[in-house]
Amino acid sequence: MALVLAPGATRAQQDPQFTQYMFNQLAINPAYAGSAERVSLKALSRHQWVGFEGAPSTQTLTVHSPLPFESVALGGTIMRDQHGPVTQYGFMLDVAYRFFVSRNTKLAFGIKGGMNLFQGRFADLSPLQQNDQVFQQNTQQKLDPQFGFGIMWYGDRHYLGISTPKLLRTDLFDDGAYSADTLGGSVWQAGQRAHWFLSGGYVFDMGLYHKFKPTFLVKAVNGAPISFDLSANFLLYDKLWLGAMYRHTDAVGLLAQYNITHGFSIGYAYDYPITMLNKYSGGSHEFMLCFEFGNKLKGIRSPRYF
Repeated sequence: MALVLAPGATRAQQDPQFTQYMFNQLAINPAYAGSAERVSLKALSRHQWVGFEGAPSTQTLTVHSPLPFESVALGGTIMRDQHGPVTQYGFMLDVAYRFFVSRNTKLAFGIKGGMNLFQGRFADLSPLQQNDQVFQQNTQQKLDPQFGFGIMWYGDRHYLGISTPKLLRTDLFDDGAYSADTLGGSVWQAGQRAHWFLSGGYVFDMGLYHKFKPTFLVKAVNGAPISFDLSANFLLYDKLWLGAMYRHTDAVGLLAQYNITHGFSIGYAYDYPITMLNKYSGGSHEFMLCFEFGNKLKGIRSPRYF
């Protein structure tokens, strides 16, 4: 299964990753709520390392909208993440407070709160170390509170944000249900650790009908090395996004999004691993549906770039 290939030095459970993060930012930053200036609904399904036993599969559903008095926006995120014997569900509510710092630029502060439901079937595995207490039990429904926050500075053509969507540490097993780390000779406990994200992007004009949008995402979590994603996207005739991405020491990929109408678009991304996993998997697939409806406040007509 996929967990066998995880580095021995890793102590923390990694949050799901998204190639189309620039269009799915509410999942990582609550300050993004309300940025569409109308109701925005997005559904994403990611299938990682297809063909690999126990490979991660993640689904998210997000919705957000500004309230009538504009400075406050609400949102919600539902997430399901499965990898090997572990399935997690997240149910989060997002609240953002926004204000103008210039005519076309806003600064937003957001908080995210909710619950994380963990399910694990470790007793179904065949561990290398016999009689390991962790692999002799199933955790059926471990429910933990979760909290996060974020800051985002954005306008029609740019955004920059920092966030931690899951700030609280949670342990997946009871005290005493530990697993020995044979590589380091220490004892560790599997669990959820705080993840930090730094993201940004800018849209440049390339003539009358084309635009160029470079973006980045830096990810940091205790127990794992810092990682970053870089992408370059081109918008053609305000209809079709085409782009490429690079994930440091992990994968390269392509992505596309087509705006069928002013409020409906579909997206797809493909990642190809550049690690030893490419011997076992043909890559990862990510699908997205985006709906936006309602009138934008104060007659805002600029197209959506992120």
